[in-house]
Amino acid sequence: MRHKYLIILICISFFRLTAVGQTTITISDPESWTVQQLSQYVGQTVTFLTPLYITNNYNYSQGRYSLSAHRVYSPTNQAYPLSAEYSDIVRLNNSSEVTLSGVSGYHRMGERVVGLTARVNSTNSLTLVGEFRTESNTREDMLRGIPSVDMKGMHRLLVCAFNLEYYLVQNIGQGMGPRNETQSARQHQKIMQALTTIGADIYGLLEIEQGQVAIKKLADGLTAATGKRYTYIDDGTSPSGTYTKSAYLYCSETVTPVGPIRHNNTGVSNRKKMQAFRENSTGEVFIFSINHFKAKTNSGATGLNADQGDGQGCFNHDRVTEAKSVISQYEDNRSFYDDDDVLIMGDLNAYAKEDPITTLIEGGMIDLHRYFHADSSYSYVYRNQAGYLDHALANNTMLRQVTGMAAYHINSDEHDGFTYDKSENSTMFRSSDHDPVLVGLSLNKDAVIPIAHPNSFEVLTGSQPARIIGAMGGHYTLHDSHGLLLTEGAIPNDDYYLPVDLGAGLYILTIFHDTKSQTYKIIKGL
Repeated sequence: MRHKYLIILICISFFRLTAVGQTTITISDPESWTVQQLSQYVGQTVTFLTPLYITNNYNYSQGRYSLSAHRVYSPTNQAYPLSAEYSDIVRLNNSSEVTLSGVSGYHRMGERVVGLTARVNSTNSLTLVGEFRTESNTREDMLRGIPSVDMKGMHRLLVCAFNLEYYLVQNIGQGMGPRNETQSARQHQKIMQALTTIGADIYGLLEIEQGQVAIKKLADGLTAATGKRYTYIDDGTSPSGTYTKSAYLYCSETVTPVGPIRHNNTGVSNRKKMQAFRENSTGEVFIFSINHFKAKTNSGATGLNADQGDGQGCFNHDRVTEAKSVISQYEDNRSFYDDDDVLIMGDLNAYAKEDPITTLIEGGMIDLHRYFHADSSYSYVYRNQAGYLDHALANNTMLRQVTGMAAYHINSDEHDGFTYDKSENSTMFRSSDHDPVLVGLSLNKDAVIPIAHPNSFEVLTGSQPARIIGAMGGHYTLHDSHGLLLTEGAIPNDDYYLPVDLGAGLYILTIFHDTKSQTYKIIKGL
């Protein structure tokens, strides 16, 4: 039988005993697993047949890690504030992590622990027995290359938004950023390695020192490192100090600015800007809006800006106002730049389901994290919880020219002991506290607007392996529920079998066909 839309198979958790008496545990519904299920095994040695995720590595030097059967996400990244789903996530987040002791070596958050054998000390405490292996999200994975941004066609331009966490080259030691020249040099080295590895055509950079000296140093560094000509938009701001701004850096061999930069000083000044760029090879133009909204921290927040207890933190009202101003700025400048295509990126200090992002979506923007990765994206980790504060949104005419997007997880999963001020480590890892966000573009003003048509193709999962019907010539991506790309590729015929067998768990299958896309959540039981 052919099934359209979502295909859900009921998952039943079960446990079994091996012949030697050691308990093996299979968790067939990781999303709803809680540590209370360990209560009956206190005092026993158990082996987990289901991989567990590292959710906290802050005590790695003492050999302790936090683990969960699922990646722990910020509630407002997955659900609207104070909704029933939000409450469920809060409850599960508070009861899903267990501490594993006795581990040697360093592991990143997001790595999957496979074949774990441990003694159950209590419902929230394990002690490692023997060895385990990890997979996915390791530094080796990150070094194999930047994430794919070609989910629906080859990109010609790569755009990157990156919060640099107070990049300073002058006035060092005044309270924010590097405290001395040694730290400043190491910060520069780590950021340069990240930017060079990414190799974007256009960078929207946040938390970079005001004035032009800092952005010029990065442009000169990229030119020297890559052999390509990089330069920057002179935004006309003269202040120089520890205050930071948003800025544009670009490769002049591939793109050229169109018209002057446009400033938006609603709320926090010098952090919301708009600039159009023309692709040199095609003459195609798009508008790039880079933004850094007011932070959630409580520093004088009162009235509507006070923490409302809904998971959105302080200054949510101001961030909504900023979001409205970004939409207004776009509407006001479409005719100025003589183009309708807009890409909005930056650190909006709001998770995916919070009011500022809802405001942008209601204003006609599409969340590219959700469009390409369903609910598995993240760019930031705070108190063990992953989510994305670093956004990429496009309007309909821009979306048809976006080939894909991804967060590059070189920072959010790292222990902050690897920062430039706490370590002599000079690699790109933990060059900031935010991950860079990448968007691939294939500009074409005559492209047809992509509209999802669920009935245009089907997915069959009743047999192994899963099948895709009616999408010949398209492309697919298959992720697990935590964002790990399992496989992707072309769909060469009308009855295509995925080249992997799906074991128990939740999977996210996205099919791109012509100008259409459709995402399926597939739950496979035992």
